[in-house]
Amino acid sequence: MNRESRIVLHLASGILHLASGIGYLASGILHQASGILHPASCILHLASDIQQLVILKINIMRKIFVLSMITLDGVMQAPGGPKEDTSGGFKYGGWTAPYTDDIFGKVLQKELQPADYLLGRKTFDIWAAYWPQHGNFWPGINEGTKYVFSKNMKNSDKKVTGWKNSVVLKSVADIKKIKNSKGPDIQVWGSSELIQLLLKNDLVDELRLKIYPLTLGKGKTLFNKGPIPAAFTLTENTITSTGVIIAYYKRAGDVKTGDLT
Repeated sequence: MNRESRIVLHLASGILHLASGIGYLASGILHQASGILHPASCILHLASDIQQLVILKINIMRKIFVLSMITLDGVMQAPGGPKEDTSGGFKYGGWTAPYTDDIFGKVLQKELQPADYLLGRKTFDIWAAYWPQHGNFWPGINEGTKYVFSKNMKNSDKKVTGWKNSVVLKSVADIKKIKNSKGPDIQVWGSSELIQLLLKNDLVDELRLKIYPLTLGKGKTLFNKGPIPAAFTLTENTITSTGVIIAYYKRAGDVKTGDLT
């Protein structure tokens, strides 16, 4: 649930309680002020309708999941192979390879179930050159809709038309529009710069992290300039035999503080 929906839901709930109180008061003084009951009942129904509309909107809203493999120091660049992304002189591509085991494989297969995808331009370029020819391992990536966030690409570009079910998004408003539409939940893989934009605009519903037991010291990171103060709740966690921590964190409102002194 995004911030705007939470505010509207709380407002509707407040109206509902207020109307209920008015209705109770009106019922008690019915013989002296019977005219109060009808307006209170109207307010009660109105508040209930508002609450149901908000709940309906929340239920149809698509969720955005960020799935990232990161090191202890937050590096997420080129986890899969040496040539995946060498930008910035990155020399450690394929750093996840030594840590694969059966537990990890089962989790990954679950995450590869059909979905829609939101990708940054760089990740889209890399994937569009690879996955159309390797769909046997991950059929869903070719069948699902791929939304590529780019201010310069067009839907008529050869890269976009060459990978079926690909659509260009150009603004945060475009992302919000698809998030508020009907359809499968949306997965974000790679796309370090796009993730910063999503975090900044509070559009991430869940972080699905695989935290590897190593540091790299340089490379693109998951948490750079994007995060805002935000609380998350741990919903699932697993530790593999190679020490990879797999943790799912669901968005959970505002940051709360206290005093331990």
